[in-house]
Amino acid sequence: MSQPRPIGAVLAGGRARRLGGDKARLEIAGRPLVAWPLAALAAALAEVVVVAKRDTPLPELGDVEIWHEPDQPRHPGAGIAHALERAAGRPVLVCAGDMPLVTPELVRRLAGEDADGAPAVVPRAGGRLQPLLARYEAAALPALRAAAPDAPLTAVVEALGPRVVELPDEGPFLNVNTPADVAAAAQFLSRGS
Repeated sequence: MSQPRPIGAVLAGGRARRLGGDKARLEIAGRPLVAWPLAALAAALAEVVVVAKRDTPLPELGDVEIWHEPDQPRHPGAGIAHALERAAGRPVLVCAGDMPLVTPELVRRLAGEDADGAPAVVPRAGGRLQPLLARYEAAALPALRAAAPDAPLTAVVEALGPRVVELPDEGPFLNVNTPADVAAAAQFLSRGS
């Protein structure tokens, strides 16, 4: 029996304090930041949504469905939990909305990984778990809901006992959080790499 294909969920509910609060619409290499991971997920998965707070400024996303998560807490774990609730038992492959270097190939690989009974499949790259581009099963939901709102996401995900997939390249996991990150991502994307 084949496993259900995950729903893709781009997480765009953060505050973006270091970049002025309008991160999803920030232009990088001619496109809004959130459009890059959204395109990678849409190229690899049949169903993709954006998970955001009601007050999150978003660019025009066409016919992409927006799943509005609760206003509080403002934590990526809350976005993951909300996506799992809305997915009604299906796995969810999440990607942070500020990860413009994610590729469809990487998304396909993670989507196709067998969880082997674990509540999540999480890559490790650059010596660190990468919980903001990972596949979560419905079994992860209780622990994500129960996590303290200020708990580091990596610690919450480690406590799940995920299946870890080792990846050699940490480049696709760049989170755009500072002006230097914006410049690095723009340079990479402008080269068409």
